[in-house]
Formats: sequence, C-alpha cells, structure tokens
Amino acid sequence: MTTGEPGTAGGSLLRVQLRSALTGAMKARDRQTVSVLRAVLAAIDNAEAVDIGDHRGGAVEAAPIGPGSAEVERRDLDENAIAEIVRAEIADRVSAASGYEAAGCSDRAAVLRAEAATLASFV
Repeated sequence: MTTGEPGTAGGSLLRVQLRSALTGAMKARDRQTVSVLRAVLAAIDNAEAVDIGDHRGGAVEAAPIGPGSAEVERRDLDENAIAEIVRAEIADRVSAASGYEAAGCSDRAAVLRAEAATLASFV
C-alpha cells in the first residue's frame, strides 16, 4: 500500500488514518479539525526532514548537476515515532490550554482542548 507520502515506503497506518480524516473534515467543511490535522501532518513531515548540516554544499563548481541530483532521502519514521509526535502535539495543546485558562481566555482554551481531543482519538 503506497500512499505517496514523503518518507513512507508502505505508508504508516496512523498517517493514513490522519490523512483520511483530513479528507473527510475538508469535505465536511470542519475548519477546526482540518486545521489540527494539517498541523500534525506537517509536524510529522518536519520530523522526517534530514539535518541540513551534513549536506551543505561547498564551491558552486563542485555542486551536483541535473534534476534530483541534490535530493536527499527523508527519514523513514516508524509507527511508534509517528504516534509519539501526535502525543507531543496533544501535550502541547493541553499545556497551552492551561496557560490560556490561567490568563482568563477560556474560549481559546476550549478550542485547544477540543483539538487535543480530536488528536487523542487517533492514538
């Protein structure tokens, strides 16, 4: 099962579920769910990015030439790593919600708690 996602050979089940839920939320025009799912999918994509420090170029004349010659293989995250990213996103939202509650912004805190609950349904 190939998903066409960067860094996934066969596709992570959790990533496929998140992507499918994103499609459903877009069709339902559920802005809040679309927003949180896009954010967590972006966090997963960012975690797959390679460290640029090892791949810095030198002189221009020594640079690779041709389409794709400067491409670097992305990291391949396993299911546990992706689930840990989702859990970290949940923790971030819960923590931020507590901060908003303390500041007296209960409406924003409620939105963040709802986002955390949406993500919690996947892990």
